[in-house]
Amino acid sequence: MIRVTDQNRSMSNDNPDLFGEEDDQPDLFGPAEAPPAYRPDPDKVRSRLQKILAEARAASTLPWEPTTVTLYRTIFPEMTQYLPEDEGAQLRFEFETEISRLEAA
Repeated sequence: MIRVTDQNRSMSNDNPDLFGEEDDQPDLFGPAEAPPAYRPDPDKVRSRLQKILAEARAASTLPWEPTTVTLYRTIFPEMTQYLPEDEGAQLRFEFETEISRLEAA
């Protein structure tokens, strides 16, 4: 039989709480650093947008499945944000013009 005494109780209070909020030990990996922000190459973005636009211009009807049209309608404007504002606005205008023409066909 184990007898609990005041001495046993005080010893148990000297032990740190393993799951407590206070942590005096420094982080093993150092302070967390934010990962560098991804910034795509504007030339690659421009090339991809021009390719999509060229497909639309060359077609007499929508050249893509409906899901692809929905995807392009979402990502095309987003991708233009990585280009200079004037250029991006012009590409968005041209893309919407071509999509409207193809949907009307």
